[in-house]
Amino acid sequence: LFEPIWRLFWIGRGSDTQHELDRLKRRTPDNTTTMADTRRRVKLYALNEDRQWDDRGTGHVSSSYVERLKGMSLLVRAESDGSLLLESKIQPDTAYQKQQETLIVWSEADNVDLALSFQEKAGCDEIWEKICQVQGKDPSCDITQDIVEESEEEKFEDMPDAAPPIELPPCELSKLDEISEVFNSVLPSPIRREKLANAIEYEGYIKKIVDLFHMCEDLENFEGLHQLYEIYKSIFLLNKNALFEVMFSDEFIFDTVGILEYDPSKPEKASHRDYLRNSASFKEVIPISNEELRQKIHQTYRVQYIQDVVLPTPSVFEENMLSTLSSFIFFNKIEIVSMIQDDEKFLTELFAQLTDEATDDNRRRELVNFLKEFCTFSQTLQPQAKESFFKTLSNLGILPALEVILSMDDPEVRQACTDIIMYIVEYSPSMVREFIMQEANQQDDDILLVNLIIEQMICDPDPELGNALQLSGVLRILIDPENMMATANAWASVPFPQKTEKTEFLSFFYKNCMHVLTAPLLANTTEDKPSKDDYVTAQLLSLILELLAFCVEHHTYHIRNYIFNKDLLRRILVLMKSSHGHLALSALRFVRKIISLKEEFYNRYIIKGNLLKPIVDAFLTNGQRYNLLNSATLELFEFIRVEDIKSLVAYVVETFYEQLKDVDYVNTFKGLKLSVPSILRNHRYRRDARSLDEEEEIWFEQDEEEMEDGEAVVPVTDMLKNKMDEELDHISKIIDGKRARESENKPPSPLKNPTRSPSPPPPTRKFNSSPPAASTSPPASPEVKTNNGGITGLVDYPDEDSDEDEDEDRNSSIPAKRPRLAT
Repeated sequence: LFEPIWRLFWIGRGSDTQHELDRLKRRTPDNTTTMADTRRRVKLYALNEDRQWDDRGTGHVSSSYVERLKGMSLLVRAESDGSLLLESKIQPDTAYQKQQETLIVWSEADNVDLALSFQEKAGCDEIWEKICQVQGKDPSCDITQDIVEESEEEKFEDMPDAAPPIELPPCELSKLDEISEVFNSVLPSPIRREKLANAIEYEGYIKKIVDLFHMCEDLENFEGLHQLYEIYKSIFLLNKNALFEVMFSDEFIFDTVGILEYDPSKPEKASHRDYLRNSASFKEVIPISNEELRQKIHQTYRVQYIQDVVLPTPSVFEENMLSTLSSFIFFNKIEIVSMIQDDEKFLTELFAQLTDEATDDNRRRELVNFLKEFCTFSQTLQPQAKESFFKTLSNLGILPALEVILSMDDPEVRQACTDIIMYIVEYSPSMVREFIMQEANQQDDDILLVNLIIEQMICDPDPELGNALQLSGVLRILIDPENMMATANAWASVPFPQKTEKTEFLSFFYKNCMHVLTAPLLANTTEDKPSKDDYVTAQLLSLILELLAFCVEHHTYHIRNYIFNKDLLRRILVLMKSSHGHLALSALRFVRKIISLKEEFYNRYIIKGNLLKPIVDAFLTNGQRYNLLNSATLELFEFIRVEDIKSLVAYVVETFYEQLKDVDYVNTFKGLKLSVPSILRNHRYRRDARSLDEEEEIWFEQDEEEMEDGEAVVPVTDMLKNKMDEELDHISKIIDGKRARESENKPPSPLKNPTRSPSPPPPTRKFNSSPPAASTSPPASPEVKTNNGGITGLVDYPDEDSDEDEDEDRNSSIPAKRPRLAT
């Protein structure tokens, strides 16, 4: 399209031109209906709260007497099933408007705006005559009642119903002052604005003004040119689409621009016509055979230029005085998209050249920029039309084409490609996921679309990572389980239900793509400090950590398995030693996200790896500086205390209290210390009346490190099994020694287990899933299957078992740690 402009635009609020959308609905008639049926075939629209027209359905309209409503009414019955879409009584005082020969617009009670868009002019004329007959109006009029704004009601309450028409002065050079005065005087009154607009249209006054403009310009009559500018500005303020159609026609549009060049508030005349004729170049990247489409593109560009450049800034006018001009551009863009979309030859040629290896880079750049503008225009479409638009692009192969484009070295092309991908993913992420899943069966991981997106994000040459930030947003949408549920039903071509889409795509992503996303992070944390600590790397790693934190929050066991298998949290905490504060905070934020889940899997992983040590070290190194790192670290420990995460409270106090006890400007660490006795009383330690000595505390720590929750999905490795066997042997020796020392001071008592020998030394303690070291059978995995198919630790002491344990303690002279076996 046009290179210099095509900017985003604001949608007008004028009800007059909003209905141009109906022209688009009539572009493809329904060939399956008869001529008699199509005459009264209509689309019913209603204006929603966002000032957008909602399509309420297609049907056939009729007018008849409705007994319930006590009057003649408009009835619309659905074309599909004959159901009643509309039943509206023709009120004698309701203002009905006829627009563009095939539209009838009116307002019901409670400010409900309705519109009927007829497929044929004859049907519109028939219904209009019925409405005018009920209201006693002449069918030649375009509006049945004068519309008066609420603020104007009192001002015009004494005026007769039929205000006298406005007589325009002769369009002569000597009458310019009089013309300007008439135009300016009617602007405050909605009724008189309507009358003036009708008079200008009826008398062909715009052509007369243009002729006068040519005369003044030939005579170099600058005073007259300045007056014509004010007159033309008043015509714009009338906010009438019918006048815009004339002003922006091929015959008058350059004259319109010329008149607006003579702004009296500026010292010199502008050169807008020269720019439009000689500087603004129209690039046909693909030859356009449709002459109507070509003219529509030219018109839209020039009107957009008038709005953005030629006219004064919107603050000069009232808020809604140019709403119809914005709507004019808005509907033109819709029509351009529809015309191009219907031209299959045009789009087929476009995608063929995009994916052709013989296409040179300059040519491909032009094609990509055109496609980007095409997608930008599509954002103005109604939801149903937008769905059809993206399905058309999908069928033509836009996603394979984007894979080719995304690999190019040209930054401008990559940026345009990123914008296109964002448009597609925002509208239908399921369509993109479906394509990725299908191509995974045919291509290597390296050339998958999602991996190309990740690689472009990682390799963004911009130091501020502007493109990478946009691509990370694309990734976030693709891996968000929420929109998987929302879009599985919306995109009809998706072959799998929403649950399967979530399960299959996330499994695919973690298997084929996650290693590409985390590669920069893992490569930079092989040592005890970041190997590269420059600004760009820090920015990129922060971006990756944000995505990983999103995964932790939304992906549950997929990301949990990945963190455990890669020991990812330990690698991330290396970044706490970065010289860039925002990167250290990103690492801390990731830990905070994990802890906020309050899952024992993560808690045990943190305790076993002593993974809060880098955070404590960074906090102590920060010293007394009051900054974000200080506040975020304190908030992390305060969260552990307030939420009473018992395992982490005990771990923090036992491991770090001596280092943190002097931090007394907050009560966090004192509160953690005070929480420990209650944990000892209320958790597993309450089962023993005696105090635990140092060796048994070690036993509990080592035992708990090897336990897994009932939700475990990662099997224990062989190395971990062997290590567990060695530790169990060691634990047995510790317990046996402890029992032997206690038995010297206590008389033996009957035991609950009848197979156990009453005389010391007691036999080696046997666990359900791991035999004693002397056994010849191979060691088993230290896991216990539960009834629901999960895996639980060998030893577990939930709170509900405490009463049973206390009874056992009273009946046993040798306190023993009872294994909780599977049933």
